[in-house]
Amino acid sequence: MLQPYDERNKDILVNINGQLVHRDQAGISPFDSAVQNGDAVWEGLRLYNGRIFKLMEHLDRLRASALALAYRQIPSHDAIIQELRRTLQANGMTDGVHIRLTLSRGVKYTSGMDPRVNTGGPTLIILAEHKPPVYDRAGIRLITSGIRRIPPDCLDQNIHSCNMLNSILAKIQANQAGVDDALMLDIHGFVAETNATHLFLVQNGVVLTSNTDACPEGITRATVLELCEEHGIPHRVGNISLSQVYRADELFCTGTMGELVPVVEVDGRPIGEGKGGPMTARLSELYQELTRTSGVQVV
Repeated sequence: MLQPYDERNKDILVNINGQLVHRDQAGISPFDSAVQNGDAVWEGLRLYNGRIFKLMEHLDRLRASALALAYRQIPSHDAIIQELRRTLQANGMTDGVHIRLTLSRGVKYTSGMDPRVNTGGPTLIILAEHKPPVYDRAGIRLITSGIRRIPPDCLDQNIHSCNMLNSILAKIQANQAGVDDALMLDIHGFVAETNATHLFLVQNGVVLTSNTDACPEGITRATVLELCEEHGIPHRVGNISLSQVYRADELFCTGTMGELVPVVEVDGRPIGEGKGGPMTARLSELYQELTRTSGVQVV
């Protein structure tokens, strides 16, 4: 799964601390914390017909991550929404858009990791691209990575940080194996997530997903659980073993960038009938209906 280049993004304007600049001229200081130490937090947003889906939940998570990292200054939700509007309007974007929202601790007055050398306030980057959901709707294939997800006593994965080397190493393994993504386990051998998405399985009509001890509290993941609750679909959150994955009736992954997509193969083994199943299709339809009818109007 390699994302293609979209010619419509050739001349997009990127918003860096309120300054709209052509993508080829956009840049941040080599003294910025994102460059120096990967000290930044981020959110992925999706625009549907002028509305950003679950915007407030994403901004709440951004703020929570920044607070966990002791950022001294955090832009308000209103300030960020204003810049989102400016960016989308400047690019003439109304639908089929993915937005990468990044907040770093800001520029240091000298190189180093000590947050006390950050005195200029945070850096806010808004990158909006024309980008449909990135996965093949027919289904994707996974391998189980040898790279384990980081436990919370080492680095809490609910801090939604730009430090993603753990996931990148797993993605490299998937690329080398010629599959779409990698399934990642926690240090106890239970399923955490993939290198990029949360994972759900369906067994005997029950929808199961792992807890978030070793993965972020996904917005799309939470939405799927809410849909299950609202529509009377049996569901459970807890530890999931790899053998449960292999014998699942259905498997699907969730995320803002890809929405809901079936997983049809893991480690060379077909899942269920080797194609998307009825529960995945039902939840996908419910999710798409929600994105059509809700969200914060920004353009």
